[in-house]
Amino acid sequence: MGPGILEVLFEYWPIFLKGLLGTLKYAFIAVSLGSILGALVAMLSLSSHKAVHAVAAVYVNVLRGTPLLVQMYIAYFFLPMVLPALNQVSKEIYVLLALILNSSAYVSEIVRGGIQSVDKGQKEAALSLGLSSAQCMTRIILPQAVKNILPALANEYIAMIKETSLAGTFMLYELMYTRTILANKFLSWQPLFIIAGIYLICTMALSFLVRLMERRLKVSD
Repeated sequence: MGPGILEVLFEYWPIFLKGLLGTLKYAFIAVSLGSILGALVAMLSLSSHKAVHAVAAVYVNVLRGTPLLVQMYIAYFFLPMVLPALNQVSKEIYVLLALILNSSAYVSEIVRGGIQSVDKGQKEAALSLGLSSAQCMTRIILPQAVKNILPALANEYIAMIKETSLAGTFMLYELMYTRTILANKFLSWQPLFIIAGIYLICTMALSFLVRLMERRLKVSD
């Protein structure tokens, strides 16, 4: 059986802490940059131009319809083959790129849904008062849509925390990768329970904060 879970945790807690910080870092980068790209894709998907809308739809459907791990493998192995100049780039960038693109597809749907949740009559009223479409979007629609977008965006961050566990497959130092490190110390099952517990604590804590955010946003309505 070997040492107990608490023994392993107390002895190797710096390794788990470093892994947790890596997980939070990768999730934050993926969702932050994915939000910027996702907002752009959302705007394209709302375009009245059919070709632009179709490109955005294909982008979202491909990234949401294929496994993240497959996207990581394509970014990690295929991109350096077709673009040899990228061989000078850290392999970490490829995995992060896959995480960012994947997150952007989900964020784009969050943003699009938030914008479409605003009553269309408000846009028509703003246009009738002389505001441009851009002014209407930035001054009328987006401030209201943000209330619907923020909680969903926070949930995307929670989901991304769990999805970054796939990054350990490519030797990125995140929470799941700690199991590989500790396997060299002949620890097999103990790290798995510790990792599961850390993920559970993080997601439950963040979910609680999201619920608080939702309640405060409802109060401000």
